[in-house]
Amino acid sequence: MADPIDFCPVILAGGSGTRFWPRSRRAHAKQVLALDGERTMIQRTLDRLAPLAAAERVWVITNRLLSETICTQLECVPAEQVICEPAARNTAPAAGLAAFLLERLHPQGVLGIFPSDHVIAGEAEFVATIRRAVELAAAGDNMVVLGIHPTRPEIGYGYIETGESCAEDILRVRRFTEKPNRQRAEEFVEAGNYFWNSGMFVWGTRTLANAVRQHLPETSPLLEEIAAAWGTPEFNRVFAELYPQCENISVDYAILEPRSAMGEHHSNLYCLPVRFGWNDLGSWTALHEYRVERGAADASGNVLDANGSVALNASGNYVYSPGKLVALVGVQDLVVVETADALLITTRHDSQDVGKVVKELAGRGQENLT
Repeated sequence: MADPIDFCPVILAGGSGTRFWPRSRRAHAKQVLALDGERTMIQRTLDRLAPLAAAERVWVITNRLLSETICTQLECVPAEQVICEPAARNTAPAAGLAAFLLERLHPQGVLGIFPSDHVIAGEAEFVATIRRAVELAAAGDNMVVLGIHPTRPEIGYGYIETGESCAEDILRVRRFTEKPNRQRAEEFVEAGNYFWNSGMFVWGTRTLANAVRQHLPETSPLLEEIAAAWGTPEFNRVFAELYPQCENISVDYAILEPRSAMGEHHSNLYCLPVRFGWNDLGSWTALHEYRVERGAADASGNVLDANGSVALNASGNYVYSPGKLVALVGVQDLVVVETADALLITTRHDSQDVGKVVKELAGRGQENLT
C-alpha cells in the first residue's frame, strides 16, 4: 500500500475585500464576515478542508489587521502558522513563501492554495476533486488548477484554455489569459474549451518552490531567506525587512502564464474541471445572485437582509440593513447597504466599482471609514 500523501492546505486571506464596502473594512474584511449564515467565509473554507487535512497541517497567509480575528475564528489552527504579511504583495509572493516554508517542513508533501472567500456547493464533490488533484500533483512535477465551467462571458475572471485530455476529467493546459475584454470573453465561452480560473491550485511543495525560483529569480532569494528565519527570534525582523522588496504580482502572471508558454506537453500544467458549485462572491451583485440561487429572494428577485423591509413594485434589489426598516418603491436592481457609519447606494451593474469608494476615502484622509 502506498504511503499517504502529506497534504498541506494554504489559505490566502490577505485581501481587504473593498468591493464589499461598507461592511468589509481593512480590519474586518470580507473573509472574516458571515455573508450567508452564521459561519464566516474563512471558517467555511477551513470546514470544507477538514476531511482533507488536520488543522495542524493548515497554514494561513494574511495581514496584521486581520490576524487576531482569524486566530480567534480558526482557533484549531496553530497560531504560528497564521503568517502576517508586513506588506501586501499579491498572491505570488504569498504562495512562494508558503512553498519555501513547507519545502523545509514537508519536502515530499503537496501544497494546495485556497482563497478564503469562496462559496462552494456540493462539499463532498469538492473533497473528491481535491483528492484527485493531490494525487496528480504527487505523481510528478505537476501543477493542477481547478477550472470552473463558464456560465457567462465574465471579464473579471482569468480563463484557462485547455487542450487534449490525458486522463478522465484531466485536461492539459494550453494558455492562461487574465481578465479578457468582453469580445474575447464571449469567444472563450463559445469555444467550449475554456474554463474560469478558480484561484485554487495544487502542486508539490518542491514543484512550486522550484517554479518560483525559475520564474521569480529576484524575489525567490528574499522568500527563501524569510523562510529560513521562520521559528527563530529573527523572523519578524527579516520578514518586515525583506518581504516589501518582493515583486507585487499574482501567481497567474508570475508562474502560470510563463509556464503555459512552454507548451501543453512540456509545462506539466493540468486543469481539473469541477462539478461542484462555485462562487467567488466578488461583489454585492455576486452575493445577490448567490442568495437568489439559494432561494432567499422574494417573488420579484429582491433579497432583503433587513429589519422587516418592504418592497413595492420593486425588483432585483439587494438590501442589507439590520438596524432599520428599508422601503423600496418602484426601483429595480439597486444595492443598498447600511452600517453604523456609512450608507452605500449603487446599482447591481455598478457594484464592481464599489472599491473605488475606498480609494476615494483614503485619498481624502478618511482612513477610519476604510
